[in-house]
Amino acid sequence: MNTAVLRTEARLFAREPGSLFWILAFPPLLLAILGAVPAFREHQDGLGGLRIVDTYVPVTVLVGMIVAGVQAMPVGLTGYREQGILRRMSTTPVRPSALLSAHMLVHGSAALLSALLALAVGRLAYDVRLPGQPFGYLLALVLAVLLALALGSVISAVSGTVKIAGAVGTAVFFPMLFSAGVWLPVRAMPDLMADIVGFTPFGAAAQALDAATAGDWPGWSHLAVMAVWAVALSAAAARWFRWE
Repeated sequence: MNTAVLRTEARLFAREPGSLFWILAFPPLLLAILGAVPAFREHQDGLGGLRIVDTYVPVTVLVGMIVAGVQAMPVGLTGYREQGILRRMSTTPVRPSALLSAHMLVHGSAALLSALLALAVGRLAYDVRLPGQPFGYLLALVLAVLLALALGSVISAVSGTVKIAGAVGTAVFFPMLFSAGVWLPVRAMPDLMADIVGFTPFGAAAQALDAATAGDWPGWSHLAVMAVWAVALSAAAARWFRWE
């Protein structure tokens, strides 16, 4: 990867207050607001003795990834293509693939930083336990980031303009939030609904993170669902993506 391109994209990203807020600040802020509700800090028998705020840490971890992959990255990439920047880059020593790689690395790093901030807020503000299975949690976290970036690449591939990228991203955004458990944590869903959601990219991710937080190795079925989605979405993006 061209390091100059990476540095440039990192600087441009740092100048985007909207992306910085929604990726880095919003997820931990959402957790802080939810944790401020007294009832959410009470232990619930229906959640196996956990508090509602405990169940929302994996959710807020995934929110930053979904925002980065589904909403922020596609708009930036589609804008470059719409403005002809990718076409012009093809005539220089810097290949367009370097720009794509830089976008993915910058947004992936931001998503991981958002996850760390959410974990820190949960631990420091509300004494939420840290993942009991850190290696399994890290594996699920990396797969979730790859999923978000692959999904964002597909949206970029099928969107001809920035407006279309924004519309498609918004259409995908809310179902992904639901499957991640924003409105109802996956752990609190009825069994049938949880089983169905477990076949979606971020539903599987939420359940894998839940298991690792509890100290168990994430279910291989959930890891497999995440891996299959990541491979399938990456293959679709590679097939459909056009530089012009």
